[in-house]
Amino acid sequence: MKNRRGFLEDCCVAAMGSAFATHANASSAPGERVVIDPRPVFNLSPYLYMQFMEPLGVTDGSVAAAWDYDADDWRKELIDLTRDLAPGVVRFGGLFSRYYKWHEGVGPVNARPPMRNYAWGGIETNRVGTDEFVNFCRRVGGEPLYCVNFLSDGRLPFWRLNRAGDAKEAAEWVSYANDPDNRERRRHGVREPYNIKLWQLGNETSYGNDGFSKEESVAHTVEFAKAMKQRDRSIQLIGWGDRQPGENSPLWAGDLLNRAGEHLDCIAIHMMGQRPKRVNTLLSGLRYQREPEQAWQELLELSGAIEARIAELEEVLSLHKSRAGIAVTEGHLSLRPHNTNPILHEWLTGVYHAQALNIYQRHGARVRIATAADFCGTCWTVNAVMMQVPCGVSYLMPVGSVMKLFKKHNGKQGIAVKASPSDLDIAASRNEGGVYLHVANLNHRRSVGVTFTVEGMSITGGKVFEIAPADLRESVSEDRPDVFEAKERTLPAGFGATWRFPPASVSAVELEVKA
Repeated sequence: MKNRRGFLEDCCVAAMGSAFATHANASSAPGERVVIDPRPVFNLSPYLYMQFMEPLGVTDGSVAAAWDYDADDWRKELIDLTRDLAPGVVRFGGLFSRYYKWHEGVGPVNARPPMRNYAWGGIETNRVGTDEFVNFCRRVGGEPLYCVNFLSDGRLPFWRLNRAGDAKEAAEWVSYANDPDNRERRRHGVREPYNIKLWQLGNETSYGNDGFSKEESVAHTVEFAKAMKQRDRSIQLIGWGDRQPGENSPLWAGDLLNRAGEHLDCIAIHMMGQRPKRVNTLLSGLRYQREPEQAWQELLELSGAIEARIAELEEVLSLHKSRAGIAVTEGHLSLRPHNTNPILHEWLTGVYHAQALNIYQRHGARVRIATAADFCGTCWTVNAVMMQVPCGVSYLMPVGSVMKLFKKHNGKQGIAVKASPSDLDIAASRNEGGVYLHVANLNHRRSVGVTFTVEGMSITGGKVFEIAPADLRESVSEDRPDVFEAKERTLPAGFGATWRFPPASVSAVELEVKA
């Protein structure tokens, strides 16, 4: 029999699903109402908008380029930009975690040994280690999340190179980070604990056939969880629940929950398969430049796969009566050329990203952590932040601009959109005295006019923060770093709260309300 919390969670998911179905089927007639039910349905996770940092070797400057060696500190403009981006959490790890030895990244800098970056090429100096990464997170206002070396996810070559990390090594990292009396950390001159609460076990463990089997991964999850929580029971653990490649293979989440669910706070999947399904897609290479409006339609088609993946994992969690959340700790558009498609500089992708983020927020009863990009780098277009090298301007890509807009203008509780024009994709939230809407106009040709209604409440004022380039091909660069900065507007005074959303725009609406 379900306990009260489990029953309420299921009711919340069902209620939101009903409201979203109404939204999806609503008429798109100009001037139609956007109707909001202000009753809170679930609490939004403070970690919902995540960024993901990984040393990418010779493929992208990333972490190494983010460090200012003249100042012996993080690049100042990167700190300032990221603080404004306001990530709830920053994750360190990825494929790099399979051969990362945390002991090599602590203590005196001149004593840290260099290491080979096996996945991405080149040599890592370990100039950025635990202390530096936590320092970055604290300065930008995000919680640190570390991806631990999970026996190299079962990849035997790293075992033979003595680069695999076992449960004891992971537990020692927890002690180093969180034990107030840890001798090693205090010997390194850090008296106060870092209090790192978020830890992920492994990375993409199921991807490929050269690593752990599902059974081995689950068994080691239990082993690692017990060892790490023995050092600090307050930490939150994220276990790997995605499937092996292949449409018919089941998620690992079910067996993981059966055997290790009591130890886990979240189940991780990656949203890396966001790639076009059309045989003659315009989203490969530069073909989109000849027919940008058709490319726009293809991009909007891709969001359905995100919704389906989240719903599938929600169903597994519900069947197992689990309270665990969902952590999408990596995810971005997977277009060719790999990681460097220039379309990601352009506003063509802006509304796609807004729609993806709205899906995560509408499923916020389960989704606790999510991202739509990698974090910072020098050449990968899947980054949220791009940096000039060796120094210069850092700027937000379209996905970063949308993430910043939605994170800065958001409530703490998810609420339902009961009706809206079908051209508008909306996620809604609230705080005491305020309702927040994240709105993407899916129509690239025409504006959509609406009247806002909040059931049982009066709208006394409001603002709209709007990104609305006139050209789908508008592009950001170091020469025009602020081209996608949101413009602040005030809702017109007078009878009714009305607004017209420009074509292909992304907006955050703040409505002041009273009962």
